[in-house]
Amino acid sequence: MSFDGLFTHVMANELSRSLKGGRINKVHQPYKNEIIITVRANGSNHKLLLSAHPSYARAQITNESYDNPSEPPMFCMLLRKHIEGHILEDVYQVENDRMIIFEIKGRNEIGDISYKQLIIEIMGRHSNIILVDKTRNLILDSIKHISFAVNSHRAILPGQPYIYPPEQKKLNPFHASEEDVLKKIDFNAGKLDRQIVEQFAGTSPLFAKEVVFQSGLANRTTVPQTFIKLINEIQMEEIRPSIMATETKEAFYLFPLEHIGGVIKSFDTLSEVLDRFYFGKAERDRVKQQGNDIERFIINEKEKNEKKIEKLQQTLKEAELAEQYQRYGELLTANLYAAKKGMKEIEVVDYYDEAGGTVTITLDPRRTPSENAQRYFSKYQKAKNAVAIVEEQIEKARLEVIYFDNLLQQIQTASPKDIQEIREELVEGGYIRERQKRNGKKLQNVKPVLDYFVSSDGIDIIVGKNNKQNDYLTNKVAARDEIWLHTKDIPGSHVVIRSKEPSEETIHEAAKLAAYFSKARNSSSVPVDFTRVRFVKKPSGAKPGFVIYENQQTVFVTPEEELVLKLKNK
Repeated sequence: MSFDGLFTHVMANELSRSLKGGRINKVHQPYKNEIIITVRANGSNHKLLLSAHPSYARAQITNESYDNPSEPPMFCMLLRKHIEGHILEDVYQVENDRMIIFEIKGRNEIGDISYKQLIIEIMGRHSNIILVDKTRNLILDSIKHISFAVNSHRAILPGQPYIYPPEQKKLNPFHASEEDVLKKIDFNAGKLDRQIVEQFAGTSPLFAKEVVFQSGLANRTTVPQTFIKLINEIQMEEIRPSIMATETKEAFYLFPLEHIGGVIKSFDTLSEVLDRFYFGKAERDRVKQQGNDIERFIINEKEKNEKKIEKLQQTLKEAELAEQYQRYGELLTANLYAAKKGMKEIEVVDYYDEAGGTVTITLDPRRTPSENAQRYFSKYQKAKNAVAIVEEQIEKARLEVIYFDNLLQQIQTASPKDIQEIREELVEGGYIRERQKRNGKKLQNVKPVLDYFVSSDGIDIIVGKNNKQNDYLTNKVAARDEIWLHTKDIPGSHVVIRSKEPSEETIHEAAKLAAYFSKARNSSSVPVDFTRVRFVKKPSGAKPGFVIYENQQTVFVTPEEELVLKLKNK
């Protein structure tokens, strides 16, 4: 785990420097396991993110924007009651564990001084955020409730005393010397990295493997020296927060991990590292949870239409025999004198064949020769009429496949708010039934919220990430002479540059945004068309988000996530 006790140690110091002595202004709970606390400190507002997510648990200052629910959850309302307007007196780590305590001082309802502790335990799927009345050491509430049936050591429930997690009885590495490292590690037993994790509190496999790697020829001299050297650097905060990315894995830590290698990106603070590392990851997870039913429905509908096309194409092949049925009917009519009821087939001269050959016609022995001829004429007429209908049905099914393929791409780049808009679109299209709130009222449609970026030239670039946003952007927001972009023949977003004469650099940056928010996100040399909005038209009766355009030019770009972040932050 990257967010180990050592990382927590430095993060607690970073949060303390930024937030200590600040006033808590606002508390929000945008998602089930995450809290955003706005703290006014050192003349600035800071957004403190506390996450008890099973996979992405962390504490940091964030610059990301989060959508807040219309109705705050119960835990959020309780936090507002107990800590809004109060002073954040201190921030510190417990021992070298993955726990950070926020000491909060304020006045209660009757004006008396009260002391609260907001405790975040960063422990994977057992992570939690707990509000404690410090004076009585009682839990007021927690973001996750844990009973004694789940944890025999302690219960995390309102009214229960707060008990620290069980001690692991490991040595704090900040109190260790080279001699302590020698005593704790059995160099004859091997697996030195695992022994380091087992013996020293707050160390992770990542840190332990780095110690062994930097030790070179790992022995009783090099391992203790390297261990103490790295610990001293962390304690003195002589660090370089970094993200290491290889083709198969990605990790972050306090400094570049040489044993991982790969592409290294360094940052000024731990919070910046976490914002970059978790960019899109936690949101993708939330989208997957919230939109799982929608995604499954779209996949099923797409597959259903693909199978329908296969069956219709088979029908079309059969319909192509229409001319043959007509020939058989006419040849049989010309040879009625030679046919008899009860015959299963008849061989006649094929006067359509210039060589004068013969053809064998299958007959129904239960029918007269005249009835057999009429049956072939009926099959001819039916097949002839079916061709036009089948071709029309194939085209409809093909458009449905394109539509659902486009929706699947939009889900891949969607935020939680985008999922709701996709759901509304499916309701409006009659594909699914409308959801209702618990009070029985229908969910109200709201104006789509677009994504804004700023080019290097300072020009606004707007991106629509689903069909409702695309229609709204192209047909309502964009001016007629502004520049419109879309990936060529690839499902993706509508992108608009708010300029009539943008520079070539701005066009390329907007094209990279169009490629990034498309099905070709992970491709290179993606073709992107651009033209003026006046040349973009929505055909009558077309599906949401579908347009046709002309007078376009094409550029080829490779999507860059770094550029997306840069333009978004601007």
